[in-house]
Amino acid sequence: MKLDVDVAIIGGGLVGSSAALALRGKGLTVTVLDKGFCGAQASGVNYGGVRRQGRPPEQLPLAQRAHAIWPHVAALIGLDGEYRRTGHLKLARTQAEMASLEAYARTAAHFGLNLELLDRKALQQRYGWISDDAVGGSLSPDDGQANPRLVATGFAAAARRAGASVLENTPVLDIMHDGSSFAIEAAQDVRLRARHVINSAGAWSGPFAAAFGEMVPLSSIYPAMIVTEPVEPVMTVNIGIEGGGIYARQVERGNCVIGGERGAALSDPDFSRPTGEGAVAIMRRAAAFFPALRHAYAIRCWSGTEGAMPDRNPVIGPSTTTPGLIHAFGFSGAGFQIAPAVGEVLAELICSGSTSTPIAAFSVSRFTDRAAEGTRVMAEREH
Repeated sequence: MKLDVDVAIIGGGLVGSSAALALRGKGLTVTVLDKGFCGAQASGVNYGGVRRQGRPPEQLPLAQRAHAIWPHVAALIGLDGEYRRTGHLKLARTQAEMASLEAYARTAAHFGLNLELLDRKALQQRYGWISDDAVGGSLSPDDGQANPRLVATGFAAAARRAGASVLENTPVLDIMHDGSSFAIEAAQDVRLRARHVINSAGAWSGPFAAAFGEMVPLSSIYPAMIVTEPVEPVMTVNIGIEGGGIYARQVERGNCVIGGERGAALSDPDFSRPTGEGAVAIMRRAAAFFPALRHAYAIRCWSGTEGAMPDRNPVIGPSTTTPGLIHAFGFSGAGFQIAPAVGEVLAELICSGSTSTPIAAFSVSRFTDRAAEGTRVMAEREH
């Protein structure tokens, strides 16, 4: 199969699929290449929190842009993805954690999150189903949750309906740039020429960046989660804990989705599994914070593979070495909420060379410049 398109997208997760949909809306020809099934990795197995609260401040403009997209997701992809604005409540277990929440509220005050700080008394009055282990919390009332299995595959299906060529089980075998366009060889005898390439291959993006001289400290993480049997409605908000350890939400059918541990990589590090110890730890924490769950059965647990960066910020933006190449990876377990906005940003970068959303903090140069400086210093020391 030979194809000639405006844009080739490596990776059909939520970022790649949303970019494909946005690009089709601008009239560009697009091919998405995924080594497996679109949305089967991090995009489809994550927790499903649609939250702005707790993000590094440099991500908040992007999160705000996504926040405006999520209410229209049903019109965008043809299903609502179980998206609900339930609010996001971040709990503090100690006064030090509460002080951290207060500091974050001051930092985020100009971004429109409308955070509300709650002391122990206010927390108990409003959310009596939370144990008194929490000394307070921070509520982002307009954040929420959605079903990642529906949303991730929904964006890929919508991109296909919009006219994108979506090739699953088609890993990229080789990619080159001849100065004007990219030549891509992929499985199933696919030969592709593209004027632009988006590297949105998630935890597998590193080699594609390295192929064009951009080494990045991308690692794999394996978040682990469980889901309980349906129980009586109790959790009215999406819950997080300052400092980590547990996050939890309840869906309309009554199941509670709970995370906070890491899975273990298999012999093939592309895949992972939850551990028994991790599942027990998650349930113990949930039972301690949410007494109504003390007798609930966990009916399923799972893990997935996500790409992570050391500074918790993704790489989003043009390559520093190769014209036409744009990176979008390393979302460090927090890409679900911002992904629809990232797709729009990528489309803007390709169509106009710039975007209205600040992304300078996410440049790949923050790592490549550092590596070059390190090489220079070592060379000076050797001489």
